[in-house]
Amino acid sequence: MGEQKLKRNLSFISMIALASGAVIGGWLAEAPYWFSVTGAGAAVIFPILAILLIPIGLTFSELTAMLPFASSVDIWTTSAFGHKTGFAVQWMMFLVQVVEPPMMAFIFITAIGYFVPIPASMNLPIAIGIVVLWYIMSNFNVGLTGMLANIFFFAMIIMSLVVSATLFFSGHWEASNLTANGGMFPQGFKGIFIAMAVFSLKFIGFEMTPTMIEETNFPPAKMWKIILSALFVPAVLYLIVVIAIGGMGSWDIVAGMGMPEPEFIAQFSLPKIVAILAITAGILHALTTLMGFWTSSARVLYGAAQLNQLPKVIGKLNQKGQPVVANTLVLVFTIFFCIFSGDNWVQYIYAVSCIAAGLVYFMCCLDAMALRKKHPEWKRPYKVPCGNVVFVLGMIISLWVIIGSCLELAIGGYVSLVIYCILGMLMYAIMGQYRKKDPDEHALVTLTPEDIDKGY
Repeated sequence: MGEQKLKRNLSFISMIALASGAVIGGWLAEAPYWFSVTGAGAAVIFPILAILLIPIGLTFSELTAMLPFASSVDIWTTSAFGHKTGFAVQWMMFLVQVVEPPMMAFIFITAIGYFVPIPASMNLPIAIGIVVLWYIMSNFNVGLTGMLANIFFFAMIIMSLVVSATLFFSGHWEASNLTANGGMFPQGFKGIFIAMAVFSLKFIGFEMTPTMIEETNFPPAKMWKIILSALFVPAVLYLIVVIAIGGMGSWDIVAGMGMPEPEFIAQFSLPKIVAILAITAGILHALTTLMGFWTSSARVLYGAAQLNQLPKVIGKLNQKGQPVVANTLVLVFTIFFCIFSGDNWVQYIYAVSCIAAGLVYFMCCLDAMALRKKHPEWKRPYKVPCGNVVFVLGMIISLWVIIGSCLELAIGGYVSLVIYCILGMLMYAIMGQYRKKDPDEHALVTLTPEDIDKGY
């Protein structure tokens, strides 16, 4: 495995852009749902959720600094509980990551439709065209991904703030709208309860950062700053946007809209350029999320191949240092989800991915506890303060993410999860057969801190 190495071309700023950009949700069309659940009180709930997720983020930071490999959750769990459990967690991690790119392709199309009407019959071909285009770009130097992430992320932030500032100072923004018709939390405790569960799903994405650690050009000990930025940059942005939108009309008015920002801009005859900025920001959100999750999906497969849990060919790199076979597999999965995107089964898979995220979070917190006991001698460039207390808190929050996801999951989702797990077991069994035929070629690998400088 030492002959090929991923290229270290991702800077600290690029990682912040990729991580935060992937997490930031598309409030352009989702804000009405937020307001229907808990009114303008969502502005308070998002920062609280970011704080609650800190234990999980810090846990990921310690594990990443100690075992900085693209296999991330796989090698952490393998080191703590063995290869079978490691592969199971990695398989869940792949589900979390790979369902995002096709969804972002369709969000992109929806936003573009504001400028150029797109016939429904063309949605699928255009979505496939978008992911194929990114597949081509994904096989170039990862520095290109980082550069585009920087441009898209900061442009998106600036545009979003300009739109919010325009609403604030439009002369139509009123603080009384935030508390009208039922106050900040019109659905009462029920709305808060649902929001605390469901809105936690808007932060999924920070867990992708460790998968790119082998391509960063800064010390792994700094990863905690990247992960926390992926929690708090979105939280602050959500807070600003919710208050800006909420002040333009009562919660029930916002809840009945399609895309609140452009609609309020049109309703109050504000400059049309601001609506264009709002839509453009939504497009950039879709692009940054697609880029981040695509890159992470390919690294999840690459990481499993590093450990011989998947065929070695999946770990093959091209001349640009990109996992071309893994990228191709991500393309296949993405096109599959694009083709069946109108089917409820795919929607179930998307919901199930949130349960998978909770399971990944829980296991990683458990990994950190187990590895502190099993390998106290391993160097930890970043060490979580209050150790086990933080890890236990992380597991509690992880369970809440799982419960919140289950609340939104129909019976078909559980069927989908079972099918996905069966596919994972079949893949592991097939690799087991290859291993029996050629034990040396397919021997399972367990990476340790001693392997950091060996080209893995």
